[in-house]
Amino acid sequence: MDRSQKEKAIADFKSIFEEAEAIIVAHYEGINADSINELRSKTRNSNVTFRVTKNRLVKIALENSPYKNLSEFFSGPTAITYSKDIVAAAKVTTSFAKENEKLIVIGGALKDKVLDLDAIKHLASLPSLLELQAKIIGLLSAPARQIATVLSTPSKQVVTVVKSYEGAKKDAPKEEATPKEEASKEEATPKEEASKEEAAPKEEASKEEATPKEEASKEEAAPKEEAAKE
Repeated sequence: MDRSQKEKAIADFKSIFEEAEAIIVAHYEGINADSINELRSKTRNSNVTFRVTKNRLVKIALENSPYKNLSEFFSGPTAITYSKDIVAAAKVTTSFAKENEKLIVIGGALKDKVLDLDAIKHLASLPSLLELQAKIIGLLSAPARQIATVLSTPSKQVVTVVKSYEGAKKDAPKEEATPKEEASKEEATPKEEASKEEAAPKEEASKEEATPKEEASKEEAAPKEEAAKE
């Protein structure tokens, strides 16, 4: 590797460390080319990248980067998996390591937060961004189908449904009056009857009182009329 190639490699690693949200470091000693290609294929399908590293160049690229605390892991035949999804890199790498014992996960980081093996395993147990997106789409797709069905229903059918609903409301049995309402009605009736009975004598009395007065006025008026004729 000449100088220009080394400079390009350092620049590439710097770009990785600036953009990656998670990086997992592993030893790959003894893994054949077919297994490496298989791992690359699996990482690619999960939006993760696998890359064999040059330790001296990587340590230069790590200087002044968010992942500078990873420098101690780069000794021996090392490789990194990285992604913008903080879960995906850990998930793919630990999964492959279970199937191939020659890939040994030795550490990782989320920017400046260094992860030990237990933290990486825990991270790998979480749903990845792709899995979360699939779940969200699944939650949204069912209501979306129902909404599409309603919107595609002919307007005549919608009117029919509305009319049948209104008819059902009209035909629904009326609620029975509560005991309090019945009691108030029963109490109101005697009062109304009593008021009518009290009003009747008063009206009769007023009529009887009016009659003598009218008779008296007629008797008084008669002599006056006789005197006027004389």
